[in-house]
Amino acid sequence: MEDVRREALRWALTNAAEHKGRANVKAVLGKLVAELPGWRSKIMELSETVEQVVAEVNAWPREEQLFQLRKVGRVERPKPEERRGLPDLPDFDKYPMVITRFAPNPNGPLHLGHVRTALLSHEYARRYKGKFILRFEDTNPENTLLGMYELIKRDLRWIGLSWDEEYAQSDRLELYYGYAERLIKEGKAYVCTCKVEQFRELRDRGEPCPCRGLPAEEHLSRWGRMLAGDLVKGEAVVRIKTDIKHPNPAVRDWPALRAVLKPHPRVGGRYSVWPLYNFSVAIDDHEMEVTHIIRGKEHEVNEQRQRTLYDHLGWRYPTAVQHGRLAMPGVVLSKTQTMRAIQSGELSGHDDVRLATIAALRRRGFVREAIRQLILDVGMTLVDSSLSWETLYAYNRKFVDKLANRYFFVANPVKLLVHKAPSLKEACLRLHPSRPESGERILPLKREGDALVFHVSNEDVAALEEDQMFRLKDLMNVKLTAKGRALEAEFHSLEVAEGPKIHWVSGGAVKLEVIKPDNTTEHGLAEPAVAGLQPGSIVQFERYGFIRIDAVRPKLIAVYGHR
Repeated sequence: MEDVRREALRWALTNAAEHKGRANVKAVLGKLVAELPGWRSKIMELSETVEQVVAEVNAWPREEQLFQLRKVGRVERPKPEERRGLPDLPDFDKYPMVITRFAPNPNGPLHLGHVRTALLSHEYARRYKGKFILRFEDTNPENTLLGMYELIKRDLRWIGLSWDEEYAQSDRLELYYGYAERLIKEGKAYVCTCKVEQFRELRDRGEPCPCRGLPAEEHLSRWGRMLAGDLVKGEAVVRIKTDIKHPNPAVRDWPALRAVLKPHPRVGGRYSVWPLYNFSVAIDDHEMEVTHIIRGKEHEVNEQRQRTLYDHLGWRYPTAVQHGRLAMPGVVLSKTQTMRAIQSGELSGHDDVRLATIAALRRRGFVREAIRQLILDVGMTLVDSSLSWETLYAYNRKFVDKLANRYFFVANPVKLLVHKAPSLKEACLRLHPSRPESGERILPLKREGDALVFHVSNEDVAALEEDQMFRLKDLMNVKLTAKGRALEAEFHSLEVAEGPKIHWVSGGAVKLEVIKPDNTTEHGLAEPAVAGLQPGSIVQFERYGFIRIDAVRPKLIAVYGHR
């Protein structure tokens, strides 16, 4: 026990030196538990020792604290590892453990902007060996979508995120009710039955509404009627009392809970009162001991509202870290707009290739490593960032180019007969030009009479002239002899020669449909090996682009990624 007391003294003195001579019991206890996990089963005994040591240290003059610290030795905190250029998290050393959270609303699919917040929060929690929480903010029964819970978790796992705890706010209504009733009893909240327009006019003039000054007993009675379902949507709202002259009218007596009678997709019609965003978020961040809130700078007003609630309840507000907006010109990132377009049939679903949702990017063959690297390179800056598809393509290309096997695909194919060709039966080509270990694929060659039969792209044919020499890529050089309804050529040589290179298919070619980024489709023929690829495979069609196999049955479909 003496060893434990000595270690507690070291942590208490170190903590006091960092906080103007005042050690914090909770901080010291957290460090000891992390250092001595075997004492978790005897936490009461450990807490008592820590409280005694901290009280002793805090009673010493500053000079005595520094003298004792030199004797026992300051605890050297390990420096956080450098990771992808992210700056240190503010105040990371002022908490026993760094705890971050990602709190999506399950009202639509995640896009790159959401993933930025999630990934940064996750990276910092892991950097400081802390805790990362996933919390579904689903307190609006009118827009919560049941299928989004699993889709969001799938997207987060795909991007490489894991979480230590998971919550849904719809399971926590009784907790919110308890705090609401407490605030009403203490005169720090009230039930307002004013018309919204009337309240706003008074608020904007810095004047209280008629409900504000009523006794707590009246507000408790109204609260009971809300819970019973007697006051419906639009008839009553619980407001948090603030400075009615606050410089920002949006902070003045902000709404905390309201009546909603529509059943919730998860918990049905059990509840008739639901908290609004700022109320449930503020309470959960405290209850879950979140230390750092990483979010977009557009939440500035929300933070001001939440701080007034923390002041009412005597809580310390977490460290807020803001980042700028992430935009993609010409691309819809709003979940509301996305879901409206899906419901109207304008978009085919949350993975429609025209979107920048994580599901759509995954479907197009973007890999998690590229998205993670892009987000981490954008970092935590407060400056708004604008991404283009070209930027995404460049990041993805760095990863998929070295991994994607190569195949031939011919869009809008035209038949080509090559006469006087050697009696070849197949071509053996590498799957990857710089990775011999990837192996080879076989392309059968088809004959009709004395001619080899190929299919080439109509676009390539349009650029050729009669008597022009060109090369069927990785196979032979031929000379175009007839260009009309029938396309014919003569074999020239096998050695690589100057001239246009054209990709091709021959025997066993399979029909393939390619979905382009604008959701149009392009049809063509692919070499036989493509039919054996699994859905989800990311490959490169030479001289065409990177694609992802979307389906193999009942027909072969690929989604175009980029060049």
